[in-house]
Amino acid sequence: MRDRLWMQVLTYLVLLAGIAVIALPVWVAFVASTQTLDQVMAAPMSLLPGDRLIENYAEVLRAGAGNSSAPVARMLGNSLFMAMTIALGKIAISLIAAFALIYFRFPMKTLAFWLIFVTLMLPVEVRILPTYEVMARLGLIDTYTGLTLPLIASATATFLFRQFFMTVPDELAEAAKIDGAGPLHFFWHILFPLSRTNIAALFVILFVYGWNQYLWPLLVTTQESMYPVVIGIKRMIAGGDAATEWHLVMATAMLAMLPPLAVVVAMQHWFVKGLVDADK
Repeated sequence: MRDRLWMQVLTYLVLLAGIAVIALPVWVAFVASTQTLDQVMAAPMSLLPGDRLIENYAEVLRAGAGNSSAPVARMLGNSLFMAMTIALGKIAISLIAAFALIYFRFPMKTLAFWLIFVTLMLPVEVRILPTYEVMARLGLIDTYTGLTLPLIASATATFLFRQFFMTVPDELAEAAKIDGAGPLHFFWHILFPLSRTNIAALFVILFVYGWNQYLWPLLVTTQESMYPVVIGIKRMIAGGDAATEWHLVMATAMLAMLPPLAVVVAMQHWFVKGLVDADK
């Protein structure tokens, strides 16, 4: 019993240490976002919240800081649109592609799957120059289509849905065919409900992936009104002899954390269930 008690105490101490390591930088950023610039630059900086919480957040929502003059509210909207479009687009295309690979017969189906699978080794960074050239020739620079379209296809999601569909009993497809259900009816009324936990888990991952995109938006956007919030934070950090308004930068960083945090918290039950369970 004594050994078990010490193990529990040690476990909680390790957990508390991990929480402290993760939470301390977030707390410092939050405290900085509630203070004035002079208070942030003071040595040592106070770790107690200041009295400019509303003023700082209202200022960055109305306008940017440093080298960026675009409102942070607009940047948050751009990031939200980008993350939602990428997540939903990847899921929709991957579901349809996996459905075709499992339940349809067509020439070179195996080759098609392996071509999709091989693209796992070709991230955006590898194909970024030809992708940019295509977007430029199509006139999609500084457009929402240019921000999202090259990032929608997902070999990983296609592979995961394919593996899940392979575990669905063949008797379901045979019963649906006997009942006169067509392919779309079978997909929408049987496969889609069975896949909802997997969809939820992938949505959380892909939403955060889309929200945190930096390199592609940096290349495909030249107007501040099209910047996502990740680019906006980088633009707020002044270079050279210019002073960085760190209290406003930290306020923007805290605002940028809220949407992905809300998605993870709201869908944590479905996220865990989609990773460890299946509705079959």
